[in-house]
Amino acid sequence: MGGPPEMPAPTVTHRDSLTPDLTSDPRDRSDQRDQNDQRDKRDQRDYRAAFAIARLPMALVGRDGRVLEANRALGALLGADPVRLNALAAAELVGLHADERLRAEYADVLAGRSEQLRCTRPVRARDGRTLRAEVTVAPVPGGVLLSVEDLGERHELREQLRHLRMHDPVTKLPNRALFFERLATALDRAAESTGRVGLCYLDLDGFKAINDTLGHRIGDRLLSAVAGRLTDCAARLGRGHHLVARLGGDEFAVLVEGSTGTGQATSLAESVLAALQRPFDLAGQRLAVSASIGVVEREASGTTATGIMQAADTTLYWAKADGKARWTLFDPERNAHRMTRQALSSTLRQAVERGEFVLEYQPLVAMGNGSVRGVEALVRWQHPHFGLLGPNRFISLAEENGSIVQLGRWVLAESCRQARQWQKDYPDDPLFVSVNVAVRQVWDSDLVADVAEILDDTGLPPELLQLELTESAVMGSAGRPLQALHALHEMGVRIAIDDFGTGYSNLAYLSRLPVSTLKLDGSFVHGFRNDQHPNPADETIVEALVQLAHRLGLTVTAECVENAEQAERLRRIGCDTGQGWLYSRPVAPERIAELKGRQAP
Repeated sequence: MGGPPEMPAPTVTHRDSLTPDLTSDPRDRSDQRDQNDQRDKRDQRDYRAAFAIARLPMALVGRDGRVLEANRALGALLGADPVRLNALAAAELVGLHADERLRAEYADVLAGRSEQLRCTRPVRARDGRTLRAEVTVAPVPGGVLLSVEDLGERHELREQLRHLRMHDPVTKLPNRALFFERLATALDRAAESTGRVGLCYLDLDGFKAINDTLGHRIGDRLLSAVAGRLTDCAARLGRGHHLVARLGGDEFAVLVEGSTGTGQATSLAESVLAALQRPFDLAGQRLAVSASIGVVEREASGTTATGIMQAADTTLYWAKADGKARWTLFDPERNAHRMTRQALSSTLRQAVERGEFVLEYQPLVAMGNGSVRGVEALVRWQHPHFGLLGPNRFISLAEENGSIVQLGRWVLAESCRQARQWQKDYPDDPLFVSVNVAVRQVWDSDLVADVAEILDDTGLPPELLQLELTESAVMGSAGRPLQALHALHEMGVRIAIDDFGTGYSNLAYLSRLPVSTLKLDGSFVHGFRNDQHPNPADETIVEALVQLAHRLGLTVTAECVENAEQAERLRRIGCDTGQGWLYSRPVAPERIAELKGRQAP
């Protein structure tokens, strides 16, 4: 007899990680399924709650294209109870059916062949308006989600955000960004009106003190009050639309579109000054401020927003520098001078290195016999663009930026080299050279070491070098400057006080300083011009100064001698040497040879 058929032996395989564990307890598997079901129900509940209260109109659409469920926002948009929208064709509700291409793309999303449809369609709202809306269709579990966004609301929201972004929160005025936008537009459209624009750029004098002492709350109230007065001034200006803006801090601007000329802009500035001079009553505080105003008015053609603002900023600086609480009108010539100063200042150091400076020499003549006793070295800048510039154009700039130390060292070395050559040419009657020294040369460099090194390099005897310092520079000298002057004097170098009588007029310091010469300022000599109408006071002062100097063992040089009458009177009073156009203008070094030994008129 045959027995029961043999059963195949079970095949043992490795269980995949995704395969349920059949060997585990069935109760555990049941608990896991319950947890998953509860989580799914919770997610669906949260999703439906969010779907129902969302402000964006939405509908869940089945794969057949009919509405399964619509939220309240879509019902409100279409003017129907959301429940009444169920089973309706979603494409007809939002106008997708009217366009063949959109119908095809919509069908692809419903069938799962495409991931999204987004388009702009006209949608009829409940109030009869046709809205321009953005319709989006995207797959979700169980169908697709259709959403409708009113682009008009989006535009309104964008405008609200733009207003917040382009306006100052304290004063509610347009801010810097909007001001520059409007300024650029005004320049572009100026040809449609007068072809001109005006601008008043101002900041408040004394605002920082108010803000620091009374606090930012009072400061903000003051700014708001100022904004109100500026707006009133602009409104009273007359024709055209004028923009008032807060550019930041305590800076404001008033843009005059379609300006009728400089008079209109300056009248506005006058009005603003008068308005701000009236006290402000804020939270029990009576406050007073003023304003400094830069006024620019010009043709719009060829002008940029950046250019006109740079001009306004420069003019505001002038108003501040001129004393505050005033308006100043932009002056192209003054600005050109400022630009030239900046150009010169920025290239001074390189100019010394490039050898762009030259020296001229003006004779110092003995008033007794008219012989040339020495020369004053005067530096000139042979500028590649501006031509030959006198020291009044660049010395103050060199002192401001510190390049005077480098330039002064070059002038000193070149002067000593030239004086040494004259010594060789006239060994029996050598000329001394007088060189101007700036205060910064004493403070910012080792002047004594520089002089010693230059004298050693050139071979010039120290007694043939005279250093000139202004009266105000040596007044009250102490510490390093005084030590330097004494060291130079002990070296044998002469020390002269330039422009004597125009500084502090404290004669006591003469006894403490190692001075050998006083140079009388030209303002005293001017009184000697006309022998028919002499000024007794000038002559008395000069005579007293000369006598004092001589009693102290000093010599006196009279500057700015222009005619023979002056020279004779100064000689009679006792001046030792004279300098001025009567004898010679500053000349090149080779011209000194022509003047050497020539008697003065």
